Amino acid sequence: MSSITPITADDRPAWEALWQAYLTFYEAEVPADVTESTFQRIVADEHLHGAFARDAEGRPIGLVHWLTHPGTWTSKVVCYLEDLYVDPDARGEGAGTALIEHVRDWARLFGATSVYWHTKEDNATARSLYDKVATSTGFVHYEIEL
Repeated sequence: MSSITPITADDRPAWEALWQAYLTFYEAEVPADVTESTFQRIVADEHLHGAFARDAEGRPIGLVHWLTHPGTWTSKVVCYLEDLYVDPDARGEGAGTALIEHVRDWARLFGATSVYWHTKEDNATARSLYDKVATSTGFVHYEIEL
């Protein structure tokens, strides 16, 4: 079972390694200044939050980032789980589930009405976990870059 800990300023090298692996998985590139800003906002833990799953030796093996925002279908806030990644060598051991449960529990205490996220349609490995811990809404994601 993984332990879950907040991401701190001292965690920069471990966070960066997992963050870059996550971006590589999604074939994405994020400019260095955005990566720096993202890390600083996670460490500030005000609007953007982050946590690690750690193995038995305390090494970070997965990360999760989330935020809340007002909803239009509720008078409360909702929680968006924006990024979730577990090192491929550590998958299948509960880290992903533990990270999702951590965000769910945090969101419940914060007063959110739900936690939601997106994934690629062909991300079968992740979707097999998501189908166990959440309900697919059937929505398709669209985006306009500005």
